[in-house]
This record gives sequence, structure tokens and C-alpha cells, in this order.
Amino acid sequence: MNVTRRSFLRVAAGSAARAAAGTQPNVLLVITDDQGYGDLGCHGNPVLRTPALDRLSARSVRFTNFHVSPTCAPTRASLLTGRYSNATGVWHTIMGRSLLRPGEVTLADCFRGAGYRTGIFGKWHLGDNYPCRPQDRGFEESVVHGGGGVWQTPDWFGNDYFDDVYRRNGRPERFRGHCTEVWFREAQRFMDRAAAERQPFFCYLASNAPHSPMWSPERLEKRYRGVAELKEPGFYGMIEHLDAQFGRLRWPGNTIVLFMTDNGTAAGARVHNAGMRGAKGSAYEGGHRVPLFVSWPEGGLGAARDVSSLTAHIDVLPTLLELCGVQRPAGPELHGVSLVPLLRGRAEGPERTVVVDSQRCEEPVQGRQFAAMRGRWRLVNPSPEGDPARLELYDLDSDYGQQRNVAGRYPEMVRRLTEDYREWWRRCDPDPRPVRVIVGSESENPVRLTAHDWHGNGAERIWNQQQVREAPAVNGMWRLEAARAGRYRIELRRWPVESGLALRAAAGAGGRERTAGVAVEVVKAHLSAGNVGRWVDVKERDAAAVFEMEWAAGAVDLQGTLVDASGAERGAYFAVVRRL
Repeated sequence: MNVTRRSFLRVAAGSAARAAAGTQPNVLLVITDDQGYGDLGCHGNPVLRTPALDRLSARSVRFTNFHVSPTCAPTRASLLTGRYSNATGVWHTIMGRSLLRPGEVTLADCFRGAGYRTGIFGKWHLGDNYPCRPQDRGFEESVVHGGGGVWQTPDWFGNDYFDDVYRRNGRPERFRGHCTEVWFREAQRFMDRAAAERQPFFCYLASNAPHSPMWSPERLEKRYRGVAELKEPGFYGMIEHLDAQFGRLRWPGNTIVLFMTDNGTAAGARVHNAGMRGAKGSAYEGGHRVPLFVSWPEGGLGAARDVSSLTAHIDVLPTLLELCGVQRPAGPELHGVSLVPLLRGRAEGPERTVVVDSQRCEEPVQGRQFAAMRGRWRLVNPSPEGDPARLELYDLDSDYGQQRNVAGRYPEMVRRLTEDYREWWRRCDPDPRPVRVIVGSESENPVRLTAHDWHGNGAERIWNQQQVREAPAVNGMWRLEAARAGRYRIELRRWPVESGLALRAAAGAGGRERTAGVAVEVVKAHLSAGNVGRWVDVKERDAAAVFEMEWAAGAVDLQGTLVDASGAERGAYFAVVRRL
């Protein structure tokens, strides 16, 4: 049975009546980072301890055939918009392709418009500058790290998971404890305040754990040293630590609680992968099939049970809006369907083909590393070039581990799923135009830029702080848009502002980051903005190479180059742009 708009209107009418009576349900959405389906005790992991999440599973509707994108930012874009990520401008985790396109409507937009308190705690990964920050996309309260993880290039320099500086509503603030403890503590305070004020809330608790670097509290890392096939004991240590924080979390009654992860396992596949092939980044099942638990005792969902229908990240937004009686503002076409009939045990899953892919490149390539899923069938193309000769077909009913390619035996199914994929590509219509960071706006001035969002060759080599310390000879370009014409001051930097370091300085090792930064004897710098290029000389104690330019309103492509005493060139990994 297809899940139609008629069912939405029927259930939404009842939800609207509850809202008028002041009984709107709260929503707590917990998503972890790089934890796979097999990285849970309740899914048969033989060594990992996750008692709190196991208890949640035991009292939830469990979607056992739930799929996300094979990497993190695309999953978050789809989860928060109800749309396939390629249509939202997000198909990579770096290179300016993790920025959520303006005009997309998020879950936070929907709930805030309906009078909910909205908060995000942990990982955003859809843009660190206006107009892509969480506070620009519907969240009234945010405590987040930079980029796609603590210790990445946009994150506060020197963060190492313990007693770090994160951004609260855009402003830096130091927090005590391991990062996972911070996110759960701040989420708890947010929910407590909303409950005290008798306001419904949407709490998006998005932990960066267990993403790399896999730095758990040492006592937990020690527990998993010596586990066969586990190269990073901190990976399991971080999951156990997160589970303990979840076990301490308390939410008020009438709260819909969801738990999921953002892609396949990053480090646990060799220990336990629940029989699946592939891991994070893969088009095989282990790259994108993840848990989804939904618990709502007051919502009449019935007994805890498994739902095996094919479902996906794009379905979460329409499902939550229907459950809560919240209307979505006008926006781009939704791709997901409401799972409310499945939650209430009234229907089978919709007959449809669901597609996920892993682009991870500057511009999308049709056919690249995708899985087209329909019923028991999986059409997979593992080719980075999208070579149609590489198409593989798997029947999960007889080959759950995807070991036997049966494309030659079922050519009609290959043709059908190939056409479904092509239709999906046309529907998503990936737009290669970049999402531009806006400078000179009242909403953010000055704007701090990092190499994490560079476009161009080499940009993939400078997304974390260790790479910044190593000073690779690579460069890239920032795609900007000047909100207003005027005079702009541009600072090109080797190190971020908060480091206090000069262009020629070396950063010392500290905390868990034991790599000392390489000193680069910068003698001059070049700035290219559109068709204008300028040089300045750099003195020994200069923290930045400073330029001033008149810019017209509109698009501007900015690139900074630092030249050392040997004549070698590398990009300015950081920049500050201020409209004067």
C-alpha cells in the first residue's frame, strides 16, 4: 500500500487537535556519527557494551531495512530536508560541497514555525558560515563544533575532545568534559528549560562520536585494546561512552525519541558487521543500512517490533511532521514519504525504488557508486567513474552478504532498476553551481573562512588540523558572494585567528594532537579576487597578509597564495573577510 497525502491529512487533523489542546509531542532525534548497524550489542556485537541503547531498542519500533547516504553530510542534508542530498547541494563532506543550499526547508524550520523550541547539540556539518549555519536554518539554540568533526579545519584550533571551545549560537565558549558529555549535557538543559516553560521542543542531538579521531576516555579505550580485528580501540570506547551518556538522559513524557546513525561503520566491520558487505562510503549494504529506533509510549504505536519495509533518511521529516501535526512551509519537492502507517502497524511499505550514492567529488558524476534498492533487489555500481559495465545485481533473500552477482540471470531487473536510477537522477537534478558563502552581510561580518570549504584540486588534502600543521603545498578557491558593494578587508592566514600565531610561526604540539606544526618562512602573499590580483610583502611578525579591495555586489571567487623564501607556494588555509 502506498503512503498517500490522504493518510497525512487524516492523521494530521487529529494531531492538530492535540496541538490546540496544548498536547503537542516533543521530539528528541539522536544521531551518531560513523556507528554502523553492527556496532550495537542488541545487533549481535560480541564485545561492544551498549546497554542503554539496547534498552531503547527493546521498547521501540525498529526499522531493520532503513538506509542513509554512505557518508555523513549527505545523510544530514536528507534527514533534515526530506530530500535526496544531491538535490540540496550536499554530496560531499568537504570542498564546499557540504553547504546546504539556501531555499531548502529543514525540520528545524518546520518545528520553529509551529511554535516549538528548536536546538542542535554536536555536529551540524552543513556549513559554518552564513547563510548555512544552524542558526540560519531554523535552530534557535545551537552548541556545535566546526566542520564535520572536532579537530577538523573549521573547528576551534587545538580542540582535542576534552575541555574544548565550541560555538554557542555562533559565539565561542569553552566547555568542560569530553565532547560527548558536552552535547548530552547541553541537550538535557535545553529539554529541561523547554519543559519548565511548557513549550514543545525539537532536540537534535547529533554526536560526533565515534567519528575519527577516535579519542575516547582512556579507561574505555583500554577496555577494547586487544580485540581482534579492531584497529582503533577508541572507536568502541567512544560508543560505550556515548551509550552511558544516553543512559543518563531524561526527557519529559509525550516525547518521540528516535535513534539512528549516519552511515555504515568506520572501524568495526571486521569485528561484527551484521552479515553485511561494505562499510562507510560503500555502495554495498554495509555502507548505508543503519538502525532506526522509534519510541513513543504515549503515541499508541503498539508493542515493540521490527519493521522490515524499505525505508530511508528522506522519510524522517514527513513522518515527524505528521506525528506532530506540523505543516511544512512551501519549499522544494519532498522525496520522502510518511512512515506513520508503518509505525501504527496499518500498512506495508510503499512500492518504490530508493537510491543512495557516494559522490565525494567537485561535480556529481551520473552512475557513480550508487545502490538502487527495490524490495529484495540491490543494483549496485561500485565504480567511481560510473562505468555501466560495472553494474552488479544482488538478491538479498538468497544472498544477504552480497557475494553473488546475478545481473546475468535477471537482465529485466537490471534494466528496470537502471531506469529507476536514471529517473532518480533526473528528479534530483544535481546543480553543479556552488553554494556561496555570503560576505558583507549584517548576519555575519567579518566572515572567517577555512580550507575545509575550498573548491578545486588539492582541497581534499587540508580538511583537518593535522594537515594544517603539516603545511602541504596545495591550494583552492573560496566561492563567495558579496552581499553589498563596498570596501572589503581580506586577511590571508597560515593559522586561524584564535591560534595567535604569526604567518611564519610553528605551532607546538599539545593535548592529544602530538604533531608539531611546520614553520613556513612566508615572504610574500598573493590575493586573487575575480579578475583582480595583488601582491604584498610579509614581515617576520605578521599574523596575516592584509589587502583592501572595492568589491561590487555579487559573486566573487577568492584565492590566497603564500610564497616562502624558496619560492614554493601553498594556499592560505584561513582567511578573514570584513566589509568596512
